[in-house]
Amino acid sequence: MKTAVIPSIVRTARRRPALGDDPNAYPGLDDRALIGRVSERDPAALEALYGRYGRPCFSLARRVVRDEQHAQDVVQEVFLTVWRDAGRFDPARGSFASWLLTMTHHKSVDRVRREETHRKRATTSDLLDDRPDPGPAVQDEAWSTLRRERVRQALSTLPAPQREALALAYFGGYTQREIAGLTDTPLGTVKTRMLAGMKRLRTSLTGLNDGAVDLEGTP
Repeated sequence: MKTAVIPSIVRTARRRPALGDDPNAYPGLDDRALIGRVSERDPAALEALYGRYGRPCFSLARRVVRDEQHAQDVVQEVFLTVWRDAGRFDPARGSFASWLLTMTHHKSVDRVRREETHRKRATTSDLLDDRPDPGPAVQDEAWSTLRRERVRQALSTLPAPQREALALAYFGGYTQREIAGLTDTPLGTVKTRMLAGMKRLRTSLTGLNDGAVDLEGTP
């Protein structure tokens, strides 16, 4: 995945003069420092950010779009957005990782919607007439969509620290210890935030699927 995505981003980036030459040149810089260098048109900083977050972004996109090529395209769009408009990141609203994964999620959902629209337009009325009645499958898909929307809405009501920790864990696949490192937060605080966030989500989602909340399966 990495070789398929990042080179074209870097080719776009390297059309402008670079401030750095090696993506491994900044091992001591945090995300905010790297995004600052990206805003100054440093492609090596973009490569360093991709090295840190390319895999979790791809994993999230793959889980939502359910297609490897589409997932690669989403990651390409995400990091091109970072390159072209690094100023969109606001550190006052959360960590870079949380912002990046949220953007990946949004673009993945947009990709799914575009593909569904394309398929609908390509389907003729004759083909629809020839198809068997999908019956329960349609109901299951509608219920699954409802559950995802309810979970996303519930997440949006959480305090920013709780939402960030849960998003990194369940959307990005990070462990609690990794989240502590990414957000520069004590591990105990991360655990407390996640526990509090989960309790609030369970309350908000009471009655949905008999009260069970499967965040890990939510894109």
